[in-house]
Amino acid sequence: MKTIGIISDTHSYWDNRYAVHFSDCDEIWHAGDIGNEQVADRLSHLVPVLRAVYGNADGALLRRRFKETEIFETEGVKVVMTHIGGYPGRYAPGIRTRLQLSQPKLFVCGHSHILKVIPDRQLGVLTINPGAAGRQGWQRVRTLIKLTLDAGNIAGCQVIELADDREHPQGTILD
Repeated sequence: MKTIGIISDTHSYWDNRYAVHFSDCDEIWHAGDIGNEQVADRLSHLVPVLRAVYGNADGALLRRRFKETEIFETEGVKVVMTHIGGYPGRYAPGIRTRLQLSQPKLFVCGHSHILKVIPDRQLGVLTINPGAAGRQGWQRVRTLIKLTLDAGNIAGCQVIELADDREHPQGTILD
């Protein structure tokens, strides 16, 4: 059994609550628009495994460090992760074909800043967009996801809302 923390769209913002909520995770997956290497480094120090993809707002350093798309298997669950992915019925160009060819059980993406957990019954894949964890963007609520994988099954999914911290900041923009 593995516990996975899923995050996206931090845009160089670090919230100390990431460490609190992901403290019991075996892996963290970042679905792009990380913002800078400092955020990636901090996340990588929290867990044994950090998996990440770069997003459309990420610069050259992050694009050299991470791929546009990751396809991997962990705890018997095949995963496709990319930044711009869409969701069932409204996939980004080329995503449906990639999912058909790869046949994952889980598809993780970011970009929209909109939290979504939607099964695609036709393709047999669960699509997860953790929403945005950073402050850049229009979202009112910043979100994370924790997922439990157990012997090829998705055993649990928890949405974590990060309450507005403007009066008592928990985070900082990293340069």
